[in-house]
Amino acid sequence: MSKRSCVPFRLSDIGLPLSWSGHVEHCVDQLREEGVPAKAMRRLFTDMVKRPQGYLKHPILGSIAAMLCAQASRSGPQAGRKRRTQPAPWSAWGEDLDPQAISQMEDGCMLPVAVAGALMPDAHVGYGLPIGGVLAVDNAVIPYGVGMDIACRMKMSVFAVPVDMLDNAADQLAVCLEQGTCFGVGGQFRPRKDHSVMHEDWGFSPVIKKMRDTAWAQLGTSGSGNHFVEWGVLDVPAPLASLEPGQYLALLSHSGSRGTGGEVAKYYSALARKLHPELPTKLGHLAWLNLDTEAGQEYWAAMELMGRYSAANHQLIHAEQARLLGAAPVWSVENHHNFAWVETHNKRTVIVHRKGATPAGAGVLGIIPGTMVDPAYVVEGLGNPHALCSAAHGAGRMMSRQEAKKRFCRHDIDYVLHKHGVRLLSAGLDEAPMAYKNIRDVMAAQTDLVRARGMFLPRIVKMAR
Repeated sequence: MSKRSCVPFRLSDIGLPLSWSGHVEHCVDQLREEGVPAKAMRRLFTDMVKRPQGYLKHPILGSIAAMLCAQASRSGPQAGRKRRTQPAPWSAWGEDLDPQAISQMEDGCMLPVAVAGALMPDAHVGYGLPIGGVLAVDNAVIPYGVGMDIACRMKMSVFAVPVDMLDNAADQLAVCLEQGTCFGVGGQFRPRKDHSVMHEDWGFSPVIKKMRDTAWAQLGTSGSGNHFVEWGVLDVPAPLASLEPGQYLALLSHSGSRGTGGEVAKYYSALARKLHPELPTKLGHLAWLNLDTEAGQEYWAAMELMGRYSAANHQLIHAEQARLLGAAPVWSVENHHNFAWVETHNKRTVIVHRKGATPAGAGVLGIIPGTMVDPAYVVEGLGNPHALCSAAHGAGRMMSRQEAKKRFCRHDIDYVLHKHGVRLLSAGLDEAPMAYKNIRDVMAAQTDLVRARGMFLPRIVKMAR
């Protein structure tokens, strides 16, 4: 008996192409090992062909369901999205941009869902879209267009206390950071912190449900890499919201959705890749989910939840520092820089992905950080339509973490810290300031995107070791 005769139905009878026989045989073998009888198999396959979206997460039939969805999207109304011969229009800011980042931006703009793009002056290579990449698409979301650290964000709190605390009470401020923050992979507080975000619905997505306990354990903590919490001086040259001109003690933090956000990104990017087998390997990380599908809506809900979770982390970090300081902030500002938004550009509703880019709509305030010794800027967006109302999200790396570890030693960092009067409590060699572009050059390259409203100089810095 041939192997094909082991399939208890004819593929053509239930609407499957004969060319898929190998995939079907493999699934049938797995189902048979699970003890599924022949008649039940036929009913299962027949139902899957009728509604493949409902089987995308099936542990055995998921791959064939994804192939069916992709086939429908190529031949049906959803994907009358034809292969491009020219990229969607995009613009770039800055000089000597990473060639790989430029190539990734071009790839993104070749997607059939792409509408427009922009590349920021801090750009460097990433997964799928480059870091510093902005991409507007039609009715779809690209998990790796949002990024691994979903809703990575900045938050600044400003206090009406004497700035000379940074000199006269530096040890007290350092203790605040040492006692009130937690960094690194797997870092968590005991006992756990609490926040209303943990009492929302976490059961709508298998990966969200699985990660809820980890997320709660890591609530109020910061990540590794370039995430930080630091005290410094905010200089405000002209009235800014409720702040009068002058210098203020300020707290600045940078972190995101921790390990949970990364797992969400990986899970839904893998699902998107299954749905788009037509994409060549090098474009796999640009696979998208249509927003009129269950999978697309589920990712969107997960992304939004990660946004609230990330904001909760910052809220708890700042609340604890304020408690230890014994003072309440008088003003604050914050923003995501790894997220997707529904926006209108050129009279068209699109999904704007900002992967390592700061929202910069007209009049919108945000924060663009430098390094552990270089200034961060409170900025006001100018609403430049060519940049899809976006700006850089920081200085941007000019060398990889591995290269920085090879090139620099702690003595090199200590020299720069001393030169700038910065006290570093902890950090890795990969975060050496010399591994980054000059933030002043980055700011100078985007004067048509944002204008600086305040400059923050770090003085006491804590990062993951």
